[in-house]
Amino acid sequence: MVYLMRVFHLEQVTAANIINIWSGVTNFAPLVGAFISDAYVGRFKTIAFASCAAFLGMVTVTSTAWVPYLHPQKCEPEGKQQSYGNCESPTSMQLGVLLLGLGFLSIGTGGIRPCSIPFGVDQFDPTTEEGIKGISSYYNWYYTTFTVVMLITLTAVVYVQDSVSWVLGFGIPTVLMLCSIILFFIGTRIYVHVKPEGSVFSGIAQVFVSAYKKRRLKLPDNCDGEQVDGIFYDPPIKDHLTILSKLPLTNQIRFLNKAAMIEKETDLKPDGSCAKQWRLCSVQQVEEVKCLIKIGPIWASSIVSLTSMIQQGTFTVSQALKMDRHLGEKFQIPASSIVVVSMITIGIWLPFYDRVLVPAIRKVTKHEGGITILQRIGIGNVFSVLSMVVAGLVERERRAAAISHPEAAPMSVFWLAPQLVVMGLCEAFVGTGQIEFYNKQFPDHMRSLGNSLFFCSFAGASYLSTMVGSIVHKVTGTRHHPDWLTNDLNAGNLDYFYFLLAGMGVVNWFYFLLCAHRYRYKVSTVLNMGDKLIPL
Repeated sequence: MVYLMRVFHLEQVTAANIINIWSGVTNFAPLVGAFISDAYVGRFKTIAFASCAAFLGMVTVTSTAWVPYLHPQKCEPEGKQQSYGNCESPTSMQLGVLLLGLGFLSIGTGGIRPCSIPFGVDQFDPTTEEGIKGISSYYNWYYTTFTVVMLITLTAVVYVQDSVSWVLGFGIPTVLMLCSIILFFIGTRIYVHVKPEGSVFSGIAQVFVSAYKKRRLKLPDNCDGEQVDGIFYDPPIKDHLTILSKLPLTNQIRFLNKAAMIEKETDLKPDGSCAKQWRLCSVQQVEEVKCLIKIGPIWASSIVSLTSMIQQGTFTVSQALKMDRHLGEKFQIPASSIVVVSMITIGIWLPFYDRVLVPAIRKVTKHEGGITILQRIGIGNVFSVLSMVVAGLVERERRAAAISHPEAAPMSVFWLAPQLVVMGLCEAFVGTGQIEFYNKQFPDHMRSLGNSLFFCSFAGASYLSTMVGSIVHKVTGTRHHPDWLTNDLNAGNLDYFYFLLAGMGVVNWFYFLLCAHRYRYKVSTVLNMGDKLIPL
């Protein structure tokens, strides 16, 4: 955001839209990366290709700051409002090179995000006690490292970019990315390489095609339960490495049950296996597709709730640029670093929640997690609304102070801390709740797809924020008053935009309550190595 406005002299709304669109593409990309990895090339090759693409993207973005003709001429902002309105705009070529670099970064993210954790888990043997402990330790170290890296990025690296040099600020991560690629390839011969398992989408399509072909068949009055012999195709699970639980036939979305109905004897081979995959599907396949369909409405509700978190990288930064960011007489906090408050909130809250609150609540509710996953997500939706209300109130006070006392020092940037703390609580509940929800409610062999769907929630939130911001920018301006999101925040009404998002969040909360009330959690039985069913 800061780079686009200061170096490329873009308007605030334009810069925010570019960030939101790029963020959306980047968060949708893991869905494609997971599909390509699982169906065709495997995780190692996907990570290798994606890492090279990410490095190329970082080199390109660094070049836009380093090479003079790849960015507009340097221009100092005018007046106290720090406006770049009279500065030279970027040419089509300059903007195109920047977008090319961002595109390469999206490709890299699309391959690295869905494959890095599963590839690390592949290196452990899940059938041994030592392997199980190793996997658990790997998850802990992965997220710990991720948090540390994000804190360093949002503090040290951002400070270098903001106060020292954009070239150096982009160049340091680029060099580190090259080092990581070299280290990754050094271990090629010692890695455990898991072969692609095939496309999960073909199995999903087979269920719909089979159900459509048998649309005229009449279902039994009650399909619920495990008594399906002779009517429905329900073979034993053979692949215990990727499918760890068996799903019983249910009456939910009954139409799809027709896909598993045995219509003719020729539907089965002499050994009892399926003869035509596009005409007969197993009960397991049908129930897995039902899981995906049921998750859809819950996923859709998360898009609006995550919209508040998207504002941390756009308009919250714009607010910080208008405020006093000094710590002492000489040190000034980079505007982009203020979002560290949200991360610190998450880092403090999650251990407290897991170690203190959950055990206490568990004694009352008798639930393993203290509260259900959907209850946790619902609480996060409430914090999403509150964060926008707090953000609107703080912006109203900041704007009033700047207008009534133009000669006085601006408000301290730490006035943004309350809204960032609430945003952090929103992420702690919604983000972690969604990750657990997708991992537990998705079919076993589709969990990489479930992790990708979590990033797709951020993508949808980015696009929604872009659409709402563009509409507000176009329709709220008049001849006598600029629009709410004008470059000069003191002349606009950013607080109204925040209140609008809060109103959308309230409507979304009621929609979520309806979806959560109608949702039924996945019921399954765990398969042990002896093919016996153990009820969960």
